[in-house]
Amino acid sequence: MKKLIFLIFNIIMLSIGNCGGPLISRLYFIHGGQRIWIPSVLQTVGCPIILIPLAIAYFQRRKIQGPEAKIVFITRQEFIASAGVGIIVGLDGYLNSWGPAKLPVSTSTLINATQLAFTALFAVLIVKQKLTAYSTNSVVLLIAGAATLALRANGDRPAGESTKDYMMGFVMTFIGAVLYGLMLPLIELIYMKAKQAVTYTTVLEIQMVLGISATVFCTIGMIINKDFQAIPKESSQYAIGESKYYMVLVWCAIIWQFALLGLVGVIFYSSSLLSGIIGAFLLPVTEVLAVILFHEKFQAEKGVAIFLALWGFVSYFYGEYEQGKKEKKMKLKKSESQISQQLDMGQTGAGHVV
Repeated sequence: MKKLIFLIFNIIMLSIGNCGGPLISRLYFIHGGQRIWIPSVLQTVGCPIILIPLAIAYFQRRKIQGPEAKIVFITRQEFIASAGVGIIVGLDGYLNSWGPAKLPVSTSTLINATQLAFTALFAVLIVKQKLTAYSTNSVVLLIAGAATLALRANGDRPAGESTKDYMMGFVMTFIGAVLYGLMLPLIELIYMKAKQAVTYTTVLEIQMVLGISATVFCTIGMIINKDFQAIPKESSQYAIGESKYYMVLVWCAIIWQFALLGLVGVIFYSSSLLSGIIGAFLLPVTEVLAVILFHEKFQAEKGVAIFLALWGFVSYFYGEYEQGKKEKKMKLKKSESQISQQLDMGQTGAGHVV
């Protein structure tokens, strides 16, 4: 029961981040933001927030265990692996920032839905995730849903956006979806290969290393691109005001941190595949919010893509439900068989005594 509560809590955090992240990033661009590396670094720069729950957990341990309480649980192997995956997180953040920069939120979100297919593929290859007919059907439907966007690639191109920039955003977002699909099973692999019992405190420490590594990667990109020098000028020319420019940046960092914290939590309490499924399920919510908040176009292709995404989601969870029933029946049969064997052995033993 406790595990389920924590899973639900992390699903809520993931939902807030997955829906709010693309929207707040798009808000940065539609009012005059032009830098790709700035929203990229904001996706992970909020990682110091994790120090708060880590500090609370430490003082609770110290109360019980005294001065001998461990400060850090993460091992050197986990640290190195997390730092390596953190670079992938940073690169993925950069690629995904092209979506809000060049595409409507509804389009970039639908392209990101393809990450589920890659999550499933890499989960099978890396962590030996078993796919059922239902989960395979789910993946195929989501790929088909995203593919419908290519039927009218320029139909929702923002005013003033060149075809080249639009297609660049499309391609970079798609590559980002592939990397995201790789990243989730790699995080799960870190948990599986850990040489100690992985607790939620360890998960937070891993997330901290991921965030720092990704932030360093994106900060180097900002330095090379001279983004730090551009911030004062960009803020002074921001359409809704300088103070709101910085407010958008702060909220961008906070909301994206919800996404990353929820992500590692869902993987820890369930699996990388479930985190991908939840991301696909949140697609219609982000779509509707983008249409309401930014008055984006909603063509027939997007409606078809949403329908296929929801169908894929239902297919997956129906499959999980059927699989659960099947496993329950098998356990029941096994239990009945064991009881029957024990009774037979008891009767045989009684016959020998006689």
